[in-house]
Amino acid sequence: MSAFETLIYEKRGQMAYVTLNRPEVMNIHNIQMRDDMYEVLSAVKLDEEVRAILFKGAGEKAFCAGADLTEFLTAPPPTAAREVRFDKDLWGLFLSLHQPLIAAAHGYVLGSGIEIVLCCDLIIASEDARFGLPEVGLGIIPAAGATQTVPRAVGRGKALEMLLTNRWIGAEEALQAGLVTKVVPRDHLLPTAEAMASKIAGQDPLLMRSAKQLVSRGLDLTLAEGLELEKKLAVRLTPV
Repeated sequence: MSAFETLIYEKRGQMAYVTLNRPEVMNIHNIQMRDDMYEVLSAVKLDEEVRAILFKGAGEKAFCAGADLTEFLTAPPPTAAREVRFDKDLWGLFLSLHQPLIAAAHGYVLGSGIEIVLCCDLIIASEDARFGLPEVGLGIIPAAGATQTVPRAVGRGKALEMLLTNRWIGAEEALQAGLVTKVVPRDHLLPTAEAMASKIAGQDPLLMRSAKQLVSRGLDLTLAEGLELEKKLAVRLTPV
């Protein structure tokens, strides 16, 4: 186990566990958590032993209830802001990881919480999970990808409803909308996510990474381009 101020990182065999660990404030995402997560994911990206990554939140109330606005709304000087953005592009790092990511989401999943889970490939939600985008009601707009990732998950209409009206949705509605992969009772959340991560970790890592790449990249290509990419990777991976 590695010690971080806002996270718990554990590596168990071929699986890595990242636990958001600020339960006293419902795991809200602050600058230290951003920096801790960036350090963890940078290392995991280079660790060939890790074949699957599982994200979860500490405590009973929330996976992540949003961002710490007292920190993120305190603007640094423009030059410093550009340097921070260049050096600590956490969301770009998330999307560059070749290992499959699984999120185990419970309780409040708001703002940055949604942005974190939608950087994952599979999202297991407990029945008590509630998803929302409260930013507009706070006088800001999402700044870590939600305006792009949420519409890709649930479609334009529901994304705008959540963003413009601050309507939160429960786990079952999130499942029907395509925001999450599966909904389970709260006491089944971690075992279900672990079983899924373990199954992925037990497969050929090159095949898992290639499948992830095809789906992720293919969504931004035309159908013809996606089929061509699939053909090239299939040929490359077919045993001689």
